[in-house]
Amino acid sequence: MFELLGIPPQALFGQLLLGLINGSFYAILSLGLAVIFGLLNIINFAHGAQYMLGAFVAWMLLNYLGIGYWWALLIVPIVVGAFGIVLERLMIARLYHLDHLYGLLLTFGLALIIQGLLRNQYGISGLPYSIPPQLAGGQNLGFMFLPNYRGWVVVASLAVCVATWFVIEKTRLGAYLRAATENPTLVGAFGINVPRMITLTYGFGVALAAFAGVLAAPVYSVNPNMGADLIIVVFAVVVIGGMGSILGSIVTGFGLGLVEGLTKVFYPEASSVVIFVIMAIVLLVKPAGLFGRAA
Repeated sequence: MFELLGIPPQALFGQLLLGLINGSFYAILSLGLAVIFGLLNIINFAHGAQYMLGAFVAWMLLNYLGIGYWWALLIVPIVVGAFGIVLERLMIARLYHLDHLYGLLLTFGLALIIQGLLRNQYGISGLPYSIPPQLAGGQNLGFMFLPNYRGWVVVASLAVCVATWFVIEKTRLGAYLRAATENPTLVGAFGINVPRMITLTYGFGVALAAFAGVLAAPVYSVNPNMGADLIIVVFAVVVIGGMGSILGSIVTGFGLGLVEGLTKVFYPEASSVVIFVIMAIVLLVKPAGLFGRAA
């Protein structure tokens, strides 16, 4: 069928794989944004910088301390998440009762500071981060060649996304988090430390971005602009899925990655704008997003 269209099957499935990989990063990053916005009502424009910071911290651990990829997957989200907690306590916590614009401006400024510091120190040429030996090579599936590391990125992203959705939507902790955003006074009356819960929620959202940064380090070059290049697309994904919707972020992230991959096959010139075209259509038809709830 595809050969009749002049498209080799290997090219089609190769682009679908690239789209699925991009969709993995869209999903996990938009999930972090949805957690922070849905539970804290903060538009975290520093999310891309925190994703980039995760890749840089993994690179530093490897080159300065000799700590490899697998330990970095555990250590980096904790370190960057703790950094996010400090930012939340010192700055962002002061903005919860103000208009969303103040949070957006503050986090946008924080993103510029983080990017500027790393750009001055390491430049913009990009730093290599090698694939762990256990995931080197690939599998010949007949219709395409699947690199092991690319497959791992998709599986790890999907597992983290599903686990996050389950915790927030199906557990008592998630119920407390959702209730704290609606009526923090009532939740506090049950003896729950609401400010601490909010702080840890922000730290968790930042940790998701850092985890994505570690996954991305062997795929893309580690450079200060990697977050800035991605965050606009991720915001579009969040808007399409529905601001604050956990399930919407996951489904839309993976789905739009595949749409982008298909567009590169059939109409490459539109691949860089197709997500924004879809966003415009969704906003016209359903302003709250595909999975969002009207205010």
